[in-house]
Amino acid sequence: MTSVLHDRRTLLLSGAALILGGPSGLLRPAPAQALAATPSMRGGANNYRPGAPVVARIGGGGFWMSGTVRRAGDGKPLAGQRIQIWAHTTEGHERDPQSHGATLTDANGVFRLEMPQIVPAFGQPHGHLAYDSGQFETVFLRPVMKSARDTALEAHFVLRPV
Repeated sequence: MTSVLHDRRTLLLSGAALILGGPSGLLRPAPAQALAATPSMRGGANNYRPGAPVVARIGGGGFWMSGTVRRAGDGKPLAGQRIQIWAHTTEGHERDPQSHGATLTDANGVFRLEMPQIVPAFGQPHGHLAYDSGQFETVFLRPVMKSARDTALEAHFVLRPV
């Protein structure tokens, strides 16, 4: 009986040592999970205008829309990607051409565009963003602000190649 118990303990301890990183007993990092692509959000494409121009700012400014763009899988930042932004603001409705503009990501995959203050539409203060350049799958986002008094909103894209 003692030898059977000893053999089971040896087997369990040996298995645990292998799981925890071999005979040294050091933990190995878990393999990295692939970064999943961002799905389009319901209502994100509302009042979308294909081809909105790249602009330095939308309207008079005062509110900042920012975020990042990365590649699905490895999470590599994507430079030079066009992100269109539009919203219901103090200067216009989200369907108005002057409420739309686009910007490009920098070398670190970061975008930032100043626009007028977002105001509630249909009871929620929210923005609209789109990646639609064709190199990756089109994604529409509709992030909702915590408060209509917020002066910034972030949205992050993880894109899947076409």
